[in-house]
Amino acid sequence: MSAAACPFCAIVAGELPAAIVADDGVVLAFMDLRQAVPGHVLVVPYRHVPDLYSLAPDEAAGVMRMAQRVAQALRAEFDPAGLNLWQSNGRAAGQEVFHFHLHVQPRRVGDGLLRVYPDGAPQSAKAGELDAMAQALRTHLHG
Repeated sequence: MSAAACPFCAIVAGELPAAIVADDGVVLAFMDLRQAVPGHVLVVPYRHVPDLYSLAPDEAAGVMRMAQRVAQALRAEFDPAGLNLWQSNGRAAGQEVFHFHLHVQPRRVGDGLLRVYPDGAPQSAKAGELDAMAQALRTHLHG
């Protein structure tokens, strides 16, 4: 995909401006233009990959290392009460830019962001359901 077609590729290529937080040559962290909360940072791999499924293991590790570095910086600067790492894959999950990215968001009590269960926590799984799902997933694990 060309940098012109992907805003994150354009940022990585230096074709669009961004407030860069950190750059290790493989992964880039920059301030999200849409600050859902003050200090909201995006972490992206240089290589254009649409989602988590397409991310190479070393890229995934690099993104998480960078996210941890950014989280430490956010804690030192903003001293948030909490922190979210948020990542979406596909339209059904709310992905808007189809270049893998991880949101690093410092949180404050009552900030109203990402209320996961608006109607209360879901019911617990029935006996045996979790074991059956875990067993089914194990058959698909690679590496």
